[in-house]
Amino acid sequence: MSSLPIFDVAGSALSAQSVRLNTIASNLANADTVGRTPDGAYKPIEPTFESAPLRGQEGMSGVKVLRVDPLDKPAIKRYEPGHPMADAEGYIYAPDVDPVAQMVNLISASRGYQANVEVLNSARELALATLTIGR
Repeated sequence: MSSLPIFDVAGSALSAQSVRLNTIASNLANADTVGRTPDGAYKPIEPTFESAPLRGQEGMSGVKVLRVDPLDKPAIKRYEPGHPMADAEGYIYAPDVDPVAQMVNLISASRGYQANVEVLNSARELALATLTIGR
């Protein structure tokens, strides 16, 4: 815990955005995978955040990752009888991952991460400037 709570708030937000970036990367990396069954297909994941009080800081809150859950989206059934993963009827099952929506989320998460890095840098500069007052 920092003596300046802004570092704790921005740090918790950085950590949350990092989890968000990792889940988006996982979804994009598995967008083209297929399974032999609907249950065997990759399930896209998404983090859930919540406000969390900072320890030792009355009335101050940061961000906490509550959980990372698979989305309740059924797999997409495609008829490809020549595919090595096809079932007996010739179907494969692909995850319902929209790469465009994932890229929009990726840009949003990246901007959120960058904004919190800027908050940390500004707070550090202000703290250092405060230490030089009166010199």
